[in-house]
Amino acid sequence: MDDESAIRQLVADRVSAMRTGDAEAICGSYAPDAVVFNLAPPLVQPPEDSRDVAQLRAWFEDKGGSVWSEVRDLKVTVDGDLALCTSLERMGTEPGSPQPFSLWLRSTLGLRRLDGGWRIVHEHRSTPFHMDGSLRAATDLEP
Repeated sequence: MDDESAIRQLVADRVSAMRTGDAEAICGSYAPDAVVFNLAPPLVQPPEDSRDVAQLRAWFEDKGGSVWSEVRDLKVTVDGDLALCTSLERMGTEPGSPQPFSLWLRSTLGLRRLDGGWRIVHEHRSTPFHMDGSLRAATDLEP
């Protein structure tokens, strides 16, 4: 499998893991020293949080066991042992879940080839916000 195909498979595997609530698979996609700028506070996640299976399992349980995920417009650029992915991602829960939600977000992944496989070393996810003075997250946008 070529590098771009392997990276696209890693992204697809993460989508599947979100849909099944597989915290181990998601946490295993990060390098030990990954830098993560996630949607939830704080501004920068501590590196160990991206690999904390128990914390992610608890988040899934709060959402009913899993979170629906979809990736669109995935662009992959590979240069040697480094790669960059940009995409739009939708995540949400089923309407009857304990905490229903649905939103589109922007995602950037930086990957490095480590021990013969690709691992996420940098992740940045964001939602736009309304510039009308309210500063509300624009979670109602769709591509």
